[in-house]
Amino acid sequence: MTEWFQSLIGFEAGWLVATLALILLIALPLLLAVAMIIYFDRKVIAAVALRRGPNVVGPFGLLQSFADGLKVFLQETIIPSSANKGLFLLAPIITFTAALLAWAVFPFDENMVLANINVGLLYILGISSLGIYGVIISGWASNSKYPFFSAMRAAAQMISYEVSIGFILICVVLMAGTFNLQDIITSQQGHIFGVVNAYGLNPLLFPMAVMFLISTMAETARAPFDLTEAESELVAGYQTEYSSMSFALFWLGEYANILLMCGLNVVLFWGGWLPPLDVDWIPWFDIPGIVWMFGKMFLFFFIFSLAWATVPRYRYDQLMRLGWKIFLPISLLWVVLVSGYVMIEKFGLPL
Repeated sequence: MTEWFQSLIGFEAGWLVATLALILLIALPLLLAVAMIIYFDRKVIAAVALRRGPNVVGPFGLLQSFADGLKVFLQETIIPSSANKGLFLLAPIITFTAALLAWAVFPFDENMVLANINVGLLYILGISSLGIYGVIISGWASNSKYPFFSAMRAAAQMISYEVSIGFILICVVLMAGTFNLQDIITSQQGHIFGVVNAYGLNPLLFPMAVMFLISTMAETARAPFDLTEAESELVAGYQTEYSSMSFALFWLGEYANILLMCGLNVVLFWGGWLPPLDVDWIPWFDIPGIVWMFGKMFLFFFIFSLAWATVPRYRYDQLMRLGWKIFLPISLLWVVLVSGYVMIEKFGLPL
């Protein structure tokens, strides 16, 4: 695509237009996917609770998310008189922008990535950490006690689980030998007995895969770790004073971030766009890689939705205890075990 635009309008202008086109090619389907997964999320929760869920707007209720978006768009934007107006409006923009920026290095298929940089994993870790600023700023700028309490909870929660996530990622990097997300995926091909394309089924990395799944739920403040939006305690948390499109930006950013974390689970532990098995007698590789990627992401989002519908919310002290007293020591120990395994595999046992 880039070469075609450059042949039409010149090198620099062609690169710019092609890059903008690729960004829109990722951003617009992502926003459509967010609308659809909100519908799917509500359907799963309704099914667990023996309810119907959205079923009126459009066939099978598929247009319900778009109707809700239109309703929110037409609402009046209300800014509390005592709020810091500039920061109040900036907070949801930060959350939404940070959620979209992380997708720049996400590999959808073998040659389908906007920026295939060598430090893609570090980029995602850094960008995803910026979303917390939107939550903290919204809580402080609202000048209301419930959003402020929620912002403090969010800061402590995300810092707590990012520490263990960092150590879990070190285990994957040690095993793959790279920070490049495409290379991490290809290193999983035939990882177990030359057949299974996944790190997650490796007995050494399976505990890290489980911990990473739970940590990503906590990182995105997803139930049962949604202490930042605990309705019984904080009304609606950091979103309490928001309305109209500023409220919608928080939701769009939150679900885009959840989709990203589902994708990271797939990329780091479950083979990404690779088929589950690396065998010739099953025509796995005739199926496009992007189909495998989206199918696996859909499965992980179903796990996220099922956890929301079935697992009761943690108490705040339980949340902190799980992060600092269980996940952190285990992930630190696993870094030692994995690094030892890699050294033995590379250099052999010391005599």
